[in-house]
Amino acid sequence: MARWEPNTSERLTEAAMELFAERGYGQTTVQDIAARAGLTERTFFRYFTDKREVLFGGSHEFQKTIVDAVRSAPKSIAPLDAVVDAWASTSDFFERRRAFARKRNALIASHPELQERELIKLTTLAAAIVDLLKQRGTSSAAATLATEAGLAIGKVGFEQWIRDPKDRSLTFHLNAARRQLEAVVGKGKQAEAEGSSKRSA
Repeated sequence: MARWEPNTSERLTEAAMELFAERGYGQTTVQDIAARAGLTERTFFRYFTDKREVLFGGSHEFQKTIVDAVRSAPKSIAPLDAVVDAWASTSDFFERRRAFARKRNALIASHPELQERELIKLTTLAAAIVDLLKQRGTSSAAATLATEAGLAIGKVGFEQWIRDPKDRSLTFHLNAARRQLEAVVGKGKQAEAEGSSKRSA
């Protein structure tokens, strides 16, 4: 029977995204999604707790990829480097989902309840990263700063990746966002000033 086919989750996701585009997120029901996929509501709930989770079904894999990358990062690299490298490790994950990610991002941007769910996801992820950095010996304040700065780089890089007409990689945009952040905080000028101070000492 159709509901036992191995691609059931993908069918439900595709059906949901089609209906969200046609009718709007608010006007689409679980029954509608299941019917479009040729499945039952009971089958839908085997895979998703509600229609929101169609948009967040990959969150666990995404978060695990980042957490595992931070956990395995060499202790010799700076905390911010560990966080940014972890975000970069999701590049392949998102590349396989570029079209879906663009549709998903547009839906979230236009629905406060989805924005709230996204914020909760990122807050939970940030807490996990802070804990991992502290386990590496980073102070609580430095761990929080590195995590929040890394999160800002991740968000800006992702937004640029979503909008990129040239379809360049997420890693490309993360690196660009990192340079923009360094320009904002004046890292280059600070390093130059420190170098001049050492030369004159």
